[in-house]
Amino acid sequence: MREDYPQLTHLDIQGQAQMVDVSGKQATKRQAVAVAQVRMSAATFGAIEAGNTPKGDVLATARLAGIMAAKQTANLIPLCHPLPIHQVEVQITPADQLPGYQIRATVTTKAETGVEMEALTAASVAALTLYDMAKGLEKSISIEFIHLLSKTGGKSGDYFRENC
Repeated sequence: MREDYPQLTHLDIQGQAQMVDVSGKQATKRQAVAVAQVRMSAATFGAIEAGNTPKGDVLATARLAGIMAAKQTANLIPLCHPLPIHQVEVQITPADQLPGYQIRATVTTKAETGVEMEALTAASVAALTLYDMAKGLEKSISIEFIHLLSKTGGKSGDYFRENC
């Protein structure tokens, strides 16, 4: 590992990208929660809430896409390990004050490495799918504030984002 970047485990001694060897780590229960926000006009929000959209059930499709995306993270993010995903939950909650939706993705595994990227991927793809399903109504929908809310388990310990 390079001396000037000791915290970057995805770099080898020459500074080249590498997949981290987790074979020496113990499999433990790990969970991560990521969130995203999708903002749109009141008219688009109202149409989705009423189920009056040209492509069908926007929220069910976005939820399913988020679940499927979590399971495909290692195929999308080059240095992620393929993990046995034990549970993925994607909640999409109406947020009148935006107007729009709050997305919350929770991913659980028992493995040698964490599921932060799986949770972030689930939240991101659910948001992207919501946009895709509603873009016929509005092109200016925005996807905002995608971030890790918490992670538990593993050697580095628990993490809970403050001020959210």
